[in-house]
Amino acid sequence: MKVKFKYGIRTYSGTVDEMVYGSYRKHRLCIGRQYVYPRLTVNNENLGRIAGNLRLLWDEFSAGWKADLTTYSLRNGTENVPKTRLIPGRYALYVKMMYAWAEDDPSHIDLATINAEDLASLGTPISTVKNAIDNGYLAPVKVFSDLIQTM
Repeated sequence: MKVKFKYGIRTYSGTVDEMVYGSYRKHRLCIGRQYVYPRLTVNNENLGRIAGNLRLLWDEFSAGWKADLTTYSLRNGTENVPKTRLIPGRYALYVKMMYAWAEDDPSHIDLATINAEDLASLGTPISTVKNAIDNGYLAPVKVFSDLIQTM
């Protein structure tokens, strides 16, 4: 339904009082609809399990490895990311690297259940940021030979 606000407010985008509002036609038209909570699927549950497990793993990594990933993030941002886009942070790069590793070796890597012991035995390709770049799980940067802190 079309919505008209008081006090000179032309349009609004967002959710208020169980209504969702959208701004259209160059902020000259506002349409409102009742908010409906999306139906959760099996995929939502799988993503939730993976995200929770990756977060638990992140807490177990060394400060040196996280610092190397931060350094890589800055170098990657200046060399590989267009100026019109945001530079991905170290946690986003970690998640991207883990998904690439799991895609490369699906028979051994399950992101929903992998733990620190599994990483110690299977994680050689990503044990350092340098290894992850060498194995193609992170985009190459000009200088990365100094990023050798282990997880």
